[in-house]
Amino acid sequence: MIAPLLASLLFVVQNRPPLDSATVARVLSQLRTSDSTVCALAGEALTNYGGFWGHAFADPGMPMPQPMPTPMPMPGGGGGGGGGIHVGMHGNTRAMDPAVLRAFRAGIRDDNRCVRNIAARVLGNHGGSGMYDLFLELLRDARADLRETGALGLGELEDLRGINPLSDALGRDDSPAVRMTAAWALGEMEDKVAIDALTRALGDRAPEVRRTAAWALGEIEDARAVRPLSVALSDPVVEVRLVAVWALGEIQDASAVPLLSTATKDRDPSVRQQAAWALGEIEKVEGIAPLEALLRDPVADVRKTAIWALGEIEDGGAVPALAGALKDSDPEVRVLSAWALGEIEDGQAVEPLVAVLKDTDEEVRATAAWALGEIESPRARDGLTAAQRDEVGSVRRAATWALRQIDDNDDDHHVRVRVRPRVKVKP
Repeated sequence: MIAPLLASLLFVVQNRPPLDSATVARVLSQLRTSDSTVCALAGEALTNYGGFWGHAFADPGMPMPQPMPTPMPMPGGGGGGGGGIHVGMHGNTRAMDPAVLRAFRAGIRDDNRCVRNIAARVLGNHGGSGMYDLFLELLRDARADLRETGALGLGELEDLRGINPLSDALGRDDSPAVRMTAAWALGEMEDKVAIDALTRALGDRAPEVRRTAAWALGEIEDARAVRPLSVALSDPVVEVRLVAVWALGEIQDASAVPLLSTATKDRDPSVRQQAAWALGEIEKVEGIAPLEALLRDPVADVRKTAIWALGEIEDGGAVPALAGALKDSDPEVRVLSAWALGEIEDGQAVEPLVAVLKDTDEEVRATAAWALGEIESPRARDGLTAAQRDEVGSVRRAATWALRQIDDNDDDHHVRVRVRPRVKVKP
């Protein structure tokens, strides 16, 4: 049975034909005996019509943040940046035929969790305002599995009338899965009214609920959540701490800097790295000192993220520490350090950057040349002139571009320089 099902799903995914009720009914029926991988593919095939299949059915509270700061300086035009990634189905939803919606609605109380959740997600996105009463009824059902589906549907629907019943479920339901999904749904609604309920959930006995409540507070992005999230920074479960730090970065309030400074000393390197990312998101000079301390971290990814953050803050106070990082044993750290110095554009960095024009790594040399072009100091002219004779073409081009920047003569569109230091933070 699985092989024909996969063939049907692949046809739908690849060809995107108009969805009909017979196809929906057939696929949902076959999914009752499928495994989770096939179910995920079904969710993609049946729902990715103008939106994205966001989180896995196995964990409806799963939209875990994955901030990926990716600085990409583009000399001669362009820039870089970073941010948190959260993919959801919402966006350009596409109207569905009423018969198709009825086929999905027939599966909303199915005994199979996968089938129910596919139906809830589709109906939440396409079913219209009449779906609120259906999901509310499910949220109040005697069966915990149906209450979970009701919470999932309300989160997809994003009807603010659902805030109070979801908050009640978050605080009182005896099922951790229901509480976790209710927290996720409140985060999807992004309304400040939910802050108090989510704050209380940070003390929930189930770590998955605490983690999802922290994520939801980050989605709401209100400074009132900073103090509650400080409690989560000392949670015994690393995943909770990690998401709490991410949430503080999303909120981007200066009052979080002292809390994040403490998080940079966390025993887990992933939390330290996430704290560096969050300080870069907030972009306050008060974050420089804890970030400089992370430049000595034994984990290279932590050092790279701290350097990225210093580049985002763009304050000359970080130049001495970044100049020291140009001597790091990891070439990627040295590349990113040169990038950050170029972002800061402070004359103190000229001599250290000129010195690394002779680095053994060609990317380091090219990035240093780019950075000197950003700073535009005549003191770099001799070093850049020598770099025009570098054995590597990318270094020579970067040096030529930088010299034109210094001479204020960047009209030659034949010169192209692309510097791509990358940092990824994976909670």
